[in-house]
Amino acid sequence: MDPELLATLKALSDASRLRIVGLLASRPYAVEELADDLDLAPGTVVHHLKRLRAAGLVDARPRRPYVEYSLRVDRLHAVGRMLHEMERATEDRASLPGPDGETLPAFEAKVLRAFIVDGRLVSIPAQEKKRHVVLAYLRDRCFTEDRAYPEKEVNQRLALFHPDVAALRRYLVDTKLMTRAAGEYRRA
Repeated sequence: MDPELLATLKALSDASRLRIVGLLASRPYAVEELADDLDLAPGTVVHHLKRLRAAGLVDARPRRPYVEYSLRVDRLHAVGRMLHEMERATEDRASLPGPDGETLPAFEAKVLRAFIVDGRLVSIPAQEKKRHVVLAYLRDRCFTEDRAYPEKEVNQRLALFHPDVAALRRYLVDTKLMTRAAGEYRRA
């Protein structure tokens, strides 16, 4: 793990510091204002602000007669992006059993287990990324041979998984998992 990210997460691991970040998200504050709002001693607030500054989450500016502290929202966004990238990298590397028991990448396995129940498609996913996973699964189960399939046969094969065969056919062609020409379908 990135040492800078780890230091930032440690700085955010305290309830009082999280409350300070919450207050600073609305506007800049002086130490005394934070102490009053949080019902903490000013010395305690200063301690927490030093930890947050060291993590790059807070800036300090002198404003006579006080020092005013403000939240670095850009840094919070950067931390969020780093956490998201870590999650995606972990998810991409991990594998889980799919609905048929075969090992699949974690995301695909989760999607298929959510939408394929007892060998049937319970609903067509609205989210494009999930729908693509389901459609690829259906294509690989229904159309194993590299040949032309007449529309009637396509309908019969897809009906084994879900009654809305027209939508599934359209999605398979739209996502370029299959091609359609002269009423015949072929794996792409």
